[in-house]
Amino acid sequence: MKKVLIFGTFDGLHEGHLNFFKQAREEGDYLIAVVGRDSTVEKVKKRLPKHNEQERLEAVQNCGLVDFARLGNEGVSPYVVVKEVSPDVICLGYDQTHFTDKLEAKIKEMGLTIEVRRLEPYQPEIYKSSIINK
Repeated sequence: MKKVLIFGTFDGLHEGHLNFFKQAREEGDYLIAVVGRDSTVEKVKKRLPKHNEQERLEAVQNCGLVDFARLGNEGVSPYVVVKEVSPDVICLGYDQTHFTDKLEAKIKEMGLTIEVRRLEPYQPEIYKSSIINK
């Protein structure tokens, strides 16, 4: 079974997120989504998400496109989650930048073999959370 891992805030699921999930599903057999903690989102985006972490987690769990969804680890590097899940593929959103610049080097450093794929945007001028949640 080929495991695929995705990360995100997923603040108010929209067509862009759903397309991201669909693209990621095509990369393997089992899709795991890590939903960012409120504290992590605030640190990275300098603002709290519109929906709290539990609401965002439930939305991802109930969308029908993800096999397993969980919250990120509180106050710990996202690389810890990568090691815990040990996926075959990590799919990144077209605009995902947090921690991704060193991702491939960290994967090698941890002794893991994981393919990293950057996925295509879906109508980013319409379906982007920063635009929708204004």
